[in-house]
Amino acid sequence: MKQHAWKIYAAWILFTEAVGGLSGWLTRDGAKAYSESIIQPPLSPPALVFPIVWGILFVLMGIGAARIYLASPSRDRTNSLRIFLLQLAFNFFWSILFFNFQAFGAALVWLVILWGLILWMITSFHKVDPLAAWIQVPYLLWVTFAAYLNCGVWILN
Repeated sequence: MKQHAWKIYAAWILFTEAVGGLSGWLTRDGAKAYSESIIQPPLSPPALVFPIVWGILFVLMGIGAARIYLASPSRDRTNSLRIFLLQLAFNFFWSILFFNFQAFGAALVWLVILWGLILWMITSFHKVDPLAAWIQVPYLLWVTFAAYLNCGVWILN
């Protein structure tokens, strides 16, 4: 690893964690109300699981983005970083739609778009750095599971 590369990794990880942390902070009251009053579908994990899983996923997103950022400049690299930022913005706003507004149907549509953006990001990352792409697969799988949970909450409530 280059002498300064660890700073790039740290910056991208901190940035993605900050986005996730801000989203979590902004939705803390909505998430509390959700856990107390919303009927949840089968296989819903305990509330403690979500911040742990998301914390890990944001680290993986940050590592992937750093790997792309450190790649040789190219149109694919630039496009990959733009797609990364777009999906991160969609990720941020999903929690607000779901928890604060409890707009479960709209949140599900938003999540399906996010899922497509994550797949697009993985495909784009793969052109630049295959490892950066592969470490995003757990994120795609978790959002797939989140879509099941979101759909279940929408149907049950």
